[in-house]
Amino acid sequence: MLKSIGRALWYALLLALITLVILQFWFLAHIWYWADNNPSDTAFMRARLEIERKDNPKAKLDQRWVPYDRISVHLKRAVVAAEDDKFMDHRGFDWDAIQKAYEKNVREGEIVAGASTIPQQLAKNLFLSGHRGWWRKGQEAVITTMLETVLTKRRILEIYLNIAEWGDGVFGAEAAARYHYGVSAAALSPAQAARLAVMLPSPRAYSPGRDTLYLQKRTAAILGRMQHARIP
Repeated sequence: MLKSIGRALWYALLLALITLVILQFWFLAHIWYWADNNPSDTAFMRARLEIERKDNPKAKLDQRWVPYDRISVHLKRAVVAAEDDKFMDHRGFDWDAIQKAYEKNVREGEIVAGASTIPQQLAKNLFLSGHRGWWRKGQEAVITTMLETVLTKRRILEIYLNIAEWGDGVFGAEAAARYHYGVSAAALSPAQAARLAVMLPSPRAYSPGRDTLYLQKRTAAILGRMQHARIP
């Protein structure tokens, strides 16, 4: 009896391992494809659309893909300055930021700081749910490594800028620029770009024209750092 249970457990573990390996190849195949082709949507976009359609079955997301060269250099610099100032130097993980975030969370006794780089955010948005847990963080790390291995920094930033959320149902730089300022992504000014970058952590909190003291101060800070931001 015990022998049968042990064999069944071994088979179950083997099956789980095979499934996990297949899943990693599925992630990798998509990333290889996206090196030269644009993703039509992401896991995060699908999740947001599902939520939107609970209230409005006809709801649609506003997302318009534009190539890297048609996105304002100001927005590229602003996003890197705000979200990942070591983007050009690391291989997916900012270990100094991770250490600082860990120490702060320990001091506070709860998670109050994060250290996700742009590739980590891209990994999460492309493939993963909003559920938090050690398994998801581990999978995020694996996908981040795949992204950094297969894609160039330019392609990582291009995809990120085209799938990031910038409002309720608004995704990507082009839709964001038109939604908040009525201009194309290519025409964003430094101040507009800096403000969009500041919105990224809480994009649905900012409707067009909304202003707060925090937004003003943080935008000014990002404007001051943009000139030093290195981009591909």
